Amino acid sequence: MLIVTIPLTMMLISTWVTSAKRLWEVITTQSLMIAIMATTWFCIQESTQFLSPYFSIDGISSPLLILTCWLTAPTLLASQSKLSKEPLSRQRAYIFIIIMLQTTTLLAFLADNMILFFIMFESTMIPTLILITRWGAQKERMLAGIYLLFYTLFGSMALLTALLFFHETFGTLSISLMKELTSNIYLSTPSVLWWIACLLAFLVKMPLYGVHLWLPKAHVEAPIAGSMILAGTLLKLGGYGILRASVMMNDSFLQTSKPLIVFSLFGVLLSAILCSRQTDLKSLIAFSSVSHMGLVIAASLLKTEWSIAGSMILMISHGLVSSALFCLANTSYERSNTRTLILLQGSQIIFPLTAAWWLLSTLMNLALPPSPNFIGELTILTSLFQWSNFTLVITGLGVIFTTTYSLYMFWSSQREYPPSHLKFLPPTQTREHILLALHIIPTILIMAKPGLLY
Repeated sequence: MLIVTIPLTMMLISTWVTSAKRLWEVITTQSLMIAIMATTWFCIQESTQFLSPYFSIDGISSPLLILTCWLTAPTLLASQSKLSKEPLSRQRAYIFIIIMLQTTTLLAFLADNMILFFIMFESTMIPTLILITRWGAQKERMLAGIYLLFYTLFGSMALLTALLFFHETFGTLSISLMKELTSNIYLSTPSVLWWIACLLAFLVKMPLYGVHLWLPKAHVEAPIAGSMILAGTLLKLGGYGILRASVMMNDSFLQTSKPLIVFSLFGVLLSAILCSRQTDLKSLIAFSSVSHMGLVIAASLLKTEWSIAGSMILMISHGLVSSALFCLANTSYERSNTRTLILLQGSQIIFPLTAAWWLLSTLMNLALPPSPNFIGELTILTSLFQWSNFTLVITGLGVIFTTTYSLYMFWSSQREYPPSHLKFLPPTQTREHILLALHIIPTILIMAKPGLLY
């Protein structure tokens, strides 16, 4: 526990006491040190390690904890260019909000009690809301904040009611104890309503297609830090919550999951088709997240060993690749002041090295073998095929459309003849190449040993 608390406390203090000249260097260095120390959690695979009576780490939470710590430094690096021009007080407040958001996310993944997890799960909404409404670039940011607030609260009230009912019935909400407890809640109309209430908040957070409208708005209006954290770690809270909540349910609920699994697979297909019709670069990447998370929802609800392993790998790889895509979109936006694809075409001629990062990120996003996305998707598709042969049709079409929109994104933003306004843009900085390397290199290293995420 001290690995988390002491460095994060030091970072929060450093945000306010470090001199203006060295603020970004000190905070970024500290966050990189935390990321390196967090890699020791890879050692925790089979057993559960208790850090205190209320916090523990196991094989499901450790990769997500490492991902959260790892993405803090790139988030600060990506924000530096725009924020360094603002008053010092706003810079300090911005960094403080980012660290608080990552801290609450870490505590949510560490929580060994479902009520404590619920409190931390909801606490992440407050810094996210502040980031979007205070540092968003456009006037629609208030509407995006309202969407985020009401969608999240709608699902959360149902989850809180379900958790209180479970505690009243069984007397505990400890995740470690619930693993040993055989749930006596069997299928009936009230128990199905309870099951829906348990999952609703997580399905909104993922998000499931149909309750996803807040996500594209939040991504488009959020600053780069908001988009990176939202895609990298906050969406994973939903998948993690489904895996934890499934401990409270016995196997009789699997037949209730069938309509939801089929609907989430259709959501994968529909959101992939929608990606091909987007003109805004950030909106396209946001809809691609909805498509990938649909697969994670279906896999998490199946509750087989392969499906859970596949959902974990896909969540980690999506967190890195999607965050890298948002960073690339931000580098284009900072120079050209537009995210419209037709106005960005031809960038490859002017920024060839950035185009190489684009190509790597796009190929990983479309699950090119042997990328971690491919390993995760193949594992999920295999488990879904074992569950029902019919899923092969939907998932096969989903893979085709995923490839289509990924290549469309790369071609529209990098190829063709560049418009005249792009020919006088400043070159890409070393800081931005380091930022992208911090996303892509770990993804490549995971290819060598994907068993770390199982």
